Amino acid sequence: MSTSEHVQPHTLRAAVKYGKMNRRAWIVTSLLVVFQIINFADKAVLGLVADSAIKELGLTAGQFGLIGSAFFFLFAIAAVAVGFLAGKVSTRWILLTMGISWAVLQFPMLFGGGAAVLLVTRILLGGAEGPATPISLQHVHGWFPAKERGFPSSIIAIGSTLGPIIAAPILAGIIAHPALGWRWAFGFLGIVGLLWSVVWFLVGRDGPYSHITGKKAATEAEPAKVPEAAVPREQPAVGKPGASITERADLLKLVPIRRVLRSRMFIAAVLAGAGCFWAQGFLTTWSPKYLGSVVALSPEMIGLVSTFPWVIGALALLVLGYTSRYLMRRGVTVRWAMGALFGASLLVSGICFTVLPHLHGYAAVTALTLGAGLAMIYPLAPTAIAFCVASKQRAAIMATLTGLASVGGVIAPAMVGSLMDRAGYIPGPKGVRDSAEMASLLAQGMNSSFSMIGIYLVVVGVICVLLLNPDRTAERLQTRFAFNG
Repeated sequence: MSTSEHVQPHTLRAAVKYGKMNRRAWIVTSLLVVFQIINFADKAVLGLVADSAIKELGLTAGQFGLIGSAFFFLFAIAAVAVGFLAGKVSTRWILLTMGISWAVLQFPMLFGGGAAVLLVTRILLGGAEGPATPISLQHVHGWFPAKERGFPSSIIAIGSTLGPIIAAPILAGIIAHPALGWRWAFGFLGIVGLLWSVVWFLVGRDGPYSHITGKKAATEAEPAKVPEAAVPREQPAVGKPGASITERADLLKLVPIRRVLRSRMFIAAVLAGAGCFWAQGFLTTWSPKYLGSVVALSPEMIGLVSTFPWVIGALALLVLGYTSRYLMRRGVTVRWAMGALFGASLLVSGICFTVLPHLHGYAAVTALTLGAGLAMIYPLAPTAIAFCVASKQRAAIMATLTGLASVGGVIAPAMVGSLMDRAGYIPGPKGVRDSAEMASLLAQGMNSSFSMIGIYLVVVGVICVLLLNPDRTAERLQTRFAFNG
């Protein structure tokens, strides 16, 4: 058997080749997909209840935009803090704590909370959900060797896009139901969150490649006796210039965190991530309002059409994840297999947003769907960054990246709401659809924001193609700054 035919244990390929399967690895991966579905459903619910909540609570567009931005007030702080904590504490328990917190924070609105309660719970919920993506990725990386991590990471990332896809029609139905209403949308998510937490408590475990897990846990997690020749031999942490870092990712030594944060690659990822979070912030806060006022869709249709950008995002993540895995397994560097693909996708997204203000009706919805959908690929950025640091530092680096990038999510809802107010948009009374004049002013304010984010995404897309290079960054860090920890 040639070296190229060897397969890694703990993968689906090994399961097929040797007739055994590490069920735990894929069960855990599936649960984390559901975890991400709940995570993004929690974000999307605010946009779906926007029209009802604005009118019942007597809010202006700017005030509601502030509530949308409030979700990200503690997002960055919590993401960074928990990311560093994950270097010492099992991510299994961190995930359980987050799941319970998300669920509990949904219920105050079900029981009659007003605008102040909505503001406070969104702030706290943002803090509880800030670490979700980096901690999920850190946890799943503990179940797979380096070359195989791109695909399960993308599957988990797809969970982020499936949240609105699955939840939007359900929540829209709950909101439109005369016996339930918009408050029960929050209650439904709380119940689902509690159920997930119970299942995770019973099933969730740390993987054999986790820095928390010792040799005993690794032995217990081994699904089958894989031929010795199939297990790759240890290689030095620093390889030949131009070689892919995937061969040595789990052998990297610790480096000063500040050196990673100051690298051109990390800065490029933060700038790109901010653009991705801007798109997410718009989708979860204002997209349903845009569809209802500009395109005049019914509440049920809004719930359906709101899922389209997330469908595009899911497909993009699936294609990019599989492509990057295919390329990396053939020796292509992470820079070209993942970083360049990420940057090119953002470039296309930026072009769609740039032309969006010049389109109308369903053509505008199509451009919005493609632009926002292609910006849903943010999880590829922390996945790429993770290749340049040791296992113990991955959660901290990915969480710091997510925290800094989330500034885009803070800006988007408030920015769009402010531009709508400046354009002269005034929400109508409860139960009354916006007039044609108000819909035009709403579109005018949103189009200004589309032009800005479009140009921004074009620029950062090009920057990522040029600078998102984990292979070179890892080699430089290991050569100059590595130490034993």
